[in-house]
Amino acid sequence: MILKEDIEKIVADFIAGTDMFIVDVIVSASNVIQISIDSFSGIDIDACVQLSKCIEQHFDREVEDYELEVSSAGISLPFKVFQQYQKNIGKEVTVLLKDGKKLTGTLIYARPDAIQLAYTMMEKIGAKGKKKEVSKEEEFSLEAIKQTTLVITVK
Repeated sequence: MILKEDIEKIVADFIAGTDMFIVDVIVSASNVIQISIDSFSGIDIDACVQLSKCIEQHFDREVEDYELEVSSAGISLPFKVFQQYQKNIGKEVTVLLKDGKKLTGTLIYARPDAIQLAYTMMEKIGAKGKKKEVSKEEEFSLEAIKQTTLVITVK
């Protein structure tokens, strides 16, 4: 059986010295290997093919009987690693907090423990409770975040 740690080591060696990073590695009990990678400059099909060939050089399909899928991280999928936050600084994201609150705004910065989000929301102003749009910037710990996704806009 192929071990996840072995795949992660091969991928780490392959991406060393590049701006690529591992988003996810899954190895099922039936040896279906799924690898998701990303980079600060984007991933193209050639990078996926090269990584796939690199992994195939380390394992004999006749002996291991595995299935291999190498892909770029989907832009519509939730962030899985800190580098995805770093890559998307200055872009619009939707953050779902563990308390159920959902906010859409611009990712201002990302640290390993927290992010800063600039967003607008409707707030009651004055005694009559009239609502007004208010701009806010707020820091959220990564612990408080259930899920973050990139907002995709078509122009």
